[in-house]
Amino acid sequence: MNYNADIAVLGGGASGLIAAITAKRLNPNLSVYIFEALDRVGKKLITTGNGRCNITNLNLDLSRFHGQDVSFCEYALSRFGFSETKDFFYSIGVDFTAEGDKVYPASLQASSVVDALRFECERIGVNTVLNCKIEDICFGKEYILLSSEHSVSAKALILASGLFSGGDKVGSCGNVFRLLKNDGFKTVKVSPSLVQLKTETDFVRQLKGIKSIAKATLLCGNKPVCSYTDEVLFCDYGLSGPAILQISRQSGRDDKEYFVSLDLYPDLNNDALALRIKERAKMFGGRTLEEFFVGSLNKRLAQVVLKYCGYKLSDYASSLNDNDFVRIAEALKNFKFKVLSNTGFINSQVSAGGISTNEFDNKTLMSKRYNRLFAAGELLDIDGDCGGFNLSWAWASGAIAAESAVNSL
Repeated sequence: MNYNADIAVLGGGASGLIAAITAKRLNPNLSVYIFEALDRVGKKLITTGNGRCNITNLNLDLSRFHGQDVSFCEYALSRFGFSETKDFFYSIGVDFTAEGDKVYPASLQASSVVDALRFECERIGVNTVLNCKIEDICFGKEYILLSSEHSVSAKALILASGLFSGGDKVGSCGNVFRLLKNDGFKTVKVSPSLVQLKTETDFVRQLKGIKSIAKATLLCGNKPVCSYTDEVLFCDYGLSGPAILQISRQSGRDDKEYFVSLDLYPDLNNDALALRIKERAKMFGGRTLEEFFVGSLNKRLAQVVLKYCGYKLSDYASSLNDNDFVRIAEALKNFKFKVLSNTGFINSQVSAGGISTNEFDNKTLMSKRYNRLFAAGELLDIDGDCGGFNLSWAWASGAIAAESAVNSL
């Protein structure tokens, strides 16, 4: 089937949906099409925020975003920040609620966000073509998009197809990225981010299923790279949980040796923790080390840490001396694991890297190579921390790209 579009949007995810709606609202006379590779729009969006959709964040500080040139996203976020995002979603029937700085739809259902976006597309006349995986793009004064069953001619093209995260069940698996790369667009290495880490398993396997609040630090050798304090989940393959996802980005970016250090008592320094352990030994000297930390730390976690630093659980707390208190404190403050790899794109929430932002103008998001070619969202070398930052970039970049596309026509 052949389609003629004033504006074609490749990808029916977060950035693509808001781009199509924004463009059609700005000029209802334009024909706006979304071409989506899957059988419905917003599949990845439905999975965000554990099904609740962490839609944005109250504090969109630039330090929460990453890429070779983070300043690239500053203009879009200043033009379409939290208040603009809130106004847009209010206009399609989605109210907000906040948990700390994290903002969710009041329904706490990601599906309701997708439905509201889909309903608005239908209401204002955005055309959506599903099961349309674009296999080739001819760049020129007009854009010709080809799939196995469709041919599309477009005056302006917005690329909002995402990258590899989530696999082919929720995304295009980077098909557009490969087409641009083959055309000569500069790229930045793509790797999984906000992803679980595989580690040496001697100790984590014994802790499978246990959750603990900890300060997780990613180390390159012995040098700290980044830290985050939140819940850590021990798995048979390694480590997961919000704290691990937040620090995972750099571990897949190069071939250097990385470790994760867990501080299980982040509110106490080493000396204070050693003193507390000494006080417990005086109070509970009749306990074996197997029961020593009951009431202070998860029982099994404490037992594994004690074994980690070489103690027998059958020994009594009364046998500990000052050197032991220091040694145990150090282990609890630096429970350390070598990172072997991560769990891959299919388990990652976002892809780091992408098409170099040097290829696009930061104010219009238009290509420096081709007129009326725009990009938005994850496809570009911008990614954010966990907490609504990646969706914030999707909304902002999609809206700005759409505005620029309409203006270009």
